[in-house]
Amino acid sequence: MCAKMAFQHQAGTAMECLSIPITLHKDVDGDTMRCGFKIGGGIDQDFHKSPQGYTDNGIYVTEVHDNSPASKAGLRVHDKILQCNGYDFTMVTHKKAVSYIKKHPVLNLLVARKGVTST
Repeated sequence: MCAKMAFQHQAGTAMECLSIPITLHKDVDGDTMRCGFKIGGGIDQDFHKSPQGYTDNGIYVTEVHDNSPASKAGLRVHDKILQCNGYDFTMVTHKKAVSYIKKHPVLNLLVARKGVTST
């Protein structure tokens, strides 16, 4: 039940689910910080048009590059990002989520993962 709630969540409503903490330290090369993942979704997107078949307007990991900070930290494709550095990602636009992820050298993420019911 908990996992189902996380992946059919309506923005602005309370949610109880297992969250997995992930700390991601970006690669820094001069002024560029790389995290090695891409996201999709957001409250401004139509999840019905999602090629991944997502069932709500959450922010989802759509790609993780091999040997990247994201893969080394344990982030996986289809993880749903619930929080980033304490900022609520369940009610965020896609653009705002991208902006927030880009500006921090360390990301303390809480994610929900389908099929995970205990850690």
